[in-house]
Amino acid sequence: MKTIDVNCPLLYLSSTSFLNFEHPDVCRFIETHRGEGTLFEQAINLYYAVRDNISYNPHHIDLTQQGLSASNCIASRRGWCVNKAVVYAACCRAIGVPAVLGYADVKNHITTPKLREKMGSDIFYWHSYAMIYLNGHWVKATPAFNKRLCTKFGIIAAEFNGIDDSIFLPFNKAGDKHMEYLHVRGEWPDLPLDDILSTYHSQYPNLLD
Repeated sequence: MKTIDVNCPLLYLSSTSFLNFEHPDVCRFIETHRGEGTLFEQAINLYYAVRDNISYNPHHIDLTQQGLSASNCIASRRGWCVNKAVVYAACCRAIGVPAVLGYADVKNHITTPKLREKMGSDIFYWHSYAMIYLNGHWVKATPAFNKRLCTKFGIIAAEFNGIDDSIFLPFNKAGDKHMEYLHVRGEWPDLPLDDILSTYHSQYPNLLD
């Protein structure tokens, strides 16, 4: 799967098996949360809806096409960075805002012992964000950590204004190191499941078991 053509945003408006915004559950989610403002305002409303109405939970990962689809994430009301980015990209495409999926490898300096043991690492390969086209430019959006989780663990929630990139912050509220970007993989028009699985098989054998 090749990366995107940033000069042709209108290529990235269609539904896919992952970005399945025509599914009734996705349609209802969008209509509930989009609001009645401009597309710019609706895109921001949907960002916060995905961030805070779908709980971040990396302990229930389904690495199948259905499991990673926008409709499945919305139905379960829980997700992790990969499928929450899928939901947001699907919502944006549905309202006519071009959207793609971006990936990076990040080091989580304050991951929980339970998750570190499960993954065998504190490096999150293929961390995902959405990148959307608003007011003539591409901007990154990371709706992964919901506000309630951030409050519980002392994390600064990633805000989004539609102008500046919204990415993980390097420090938590106490000033300790939090997220460190190690390698930016770039953006794809759809979720590159085979590539993700290949990395996971080599880096997270316990997680896949």
